[in-house]
Amino acid sequence: MPVVTFREPMMRGPPEPASKPPVISVRERDVRCVSAAGVHRMAYREYGAPSAPRTLVCVHGLTRNGEDFSLLAEQLVPDGYRVICPDVVGRGHSDWLVDQRYYEFPQYIADLMTLLARLDVESVDWLGTSMGGLIGMIIASFDDTPVTRLVLNDVGPFLPAEGLRRIGEYVGRAPSFASVDEAERFLRFVCAAFGDLGDDGWRRLTESSIKSMADGRWNMRYDPRIAENFRLQANGGDIDLWPYYDRVRCPTLVVRGALSDLLSAETLAEMAARGPRAQTVEVAGVGHAPMFFDAAQIALVRDFLRQG
Repeated sequence: MPVVTFREPMMRGPPEPASKPPVISVRERDVRCVSAAGVHRMAYREYGAPSAPRTLVCVHGLTRNGEDFSLLAEQLVPDGYRVICPDVVGRGHSDWLVDQRYYEFPQYIADLMTLLARLDVESVDWLGTSMGGLIGMIIASFDDTPVTRLVLNDVGPFLPAEGLRRIGEYVGRAPSFASVDEAERFLRFVCAAFGDLGDDGWRRLTESSIKSMADGRWNMRYDPRIAENFRLQANGGDIDLWPYYDRVRCPTLVVRGALSDLLSAETLAEMAARGPRAQTVEVAGVGHAPMFFDAAQIALVRDFLRQG
C-alpha cells in the first residue's frame, strides 16, 4: 500500500485548531494495580458515557500523560465513543513506583490490562503514541486480544538506537522552573519535533506537563527515574519487535511524522506490506510525534475509526 503524505494547507501561522466541541463530561478516576513492590494507583480520564457503543483507549509517550489526547477525545465523543486516557504509572496524576526497576513494558502492559478489566468491555480500539503504541501493538498481538482497531502514532516494530538515544538525552533531567513561561520555553525547545502547535497549543501542552511545588516552583509531571531503564534499553542498540507486529490481525493505521527519527520511511513501508498490512499516512512538517491538537490530524484518526 502506498504511503499517503498529509500536507497542511498553505496558510500563515499554525494549523487550524480543532473546532470547539459541545460540552463533554470528563471523569477523573483511578484503578489499583500491582507490581512485585506493592500496590500503585493508575489515574485515567474518561470522556463520554460508559454506555457508549465503542471505547477508545489512548496511551501517551514516554514522558507524556493522558491529557495529550483531550482535544481528540472531545471530538470523538459525539461519534459514539467513550474515550479512556490513562496516565501510565510514574506519569501525570498516577503514583510513582517505589521500585524504579518496574518502569518497564511488562509492568505497563499488566497495568493497562487491569484497566481494561475495570472498563468492563469486551473490545476496545487503541491509539498509542510512541511507548503507548508499542504497548498497544504487543497487546494486539495476543491471542484473544481485546484490541479491534489499532492506531500507532509515530512508532513501529523497529526502533533505531539513534532515535532512542536522542530521547534519552532529555529524559530524566528533572528540570525545575520559576514560572509557567519558563517551562513553556523549555518545552518548545525539547519538543520542537511536535511541529507548530501554535501559542494556544504550546500553553496547553505546558500546563498539562508541569505541577506546582511547595516552594513555588514548577516541576515536570513525571518520575525522572523512568529514564534509567529506558537508557539501558537505548544503549543496547536497535530494538526489533517485528514478531509482535506480525501477529497483529486487527485493522491498523500508522501515522508517521515525516521528519521522525524513530519511525523511518522504510519501516513504514514494510509495515504496510506485512503483518496487518497497515494503512499508512505521513504528516508533513512534524517529527516525533504528531500531537492531534489540530483538526486535520484529528481527522486522520476519526476517518480510520469510522471504517470499523
